[in-house]
Amino acid sequence: MYSSRVFGGCRVLMAAAKSTAKKVSVTTASSTPAAPKGILKVVPVSPALGEFLGVSEASRTDVVKKIWVHIKANNLQNPSDKRQIICDEKLKSIFDGKDKVGMLEIARLLSPHFVKAV
Repeated sequence: MYSSRVFGGCRVLMAAAKSTAKKVSVTTASSTPAAPKGILKVVPVSPALGEFLGVSEASRTDVVKKIWVHIKANNLQNPSDKRQIICDEKLKSIFDGKDKVGMLEIARLLSPHFVKAV
C-alpha cells in the first residue's frame, strides 16, 4: 500500500549485484601464525621486575596482569579510593620506592623496566 506511493507505483525488480571480491587461498591464510607484536611481544625485563615476576622475559600485558594479581591477593587497594594502590615492599622495588601509586601511573612506572630492542 505505502510502497506504491513512495516508489511511484514502480515494481521493477533489480538483479543481484555481482561479487567482485577475490577468493583467498586457504593455504596462504593459515600457513604461519603471526608473531606477537607491541604490548603482546615477550621482551627481556629489568632485574628488579624479573625478581618480582620470577622470570627474565615477559610481555607488558602479562606483567600488568601479574601485578594486579599481587595487588588483589594482598589487598593493596585503598578502601576509600580503589584507584590508589598502597605499595608493599615488593611493589616499591619496581615503582621507584613510592608509597602510593595511582592506577594510571602503573604503565608509566613500568616502562623503564622493559629493555628496548635495538
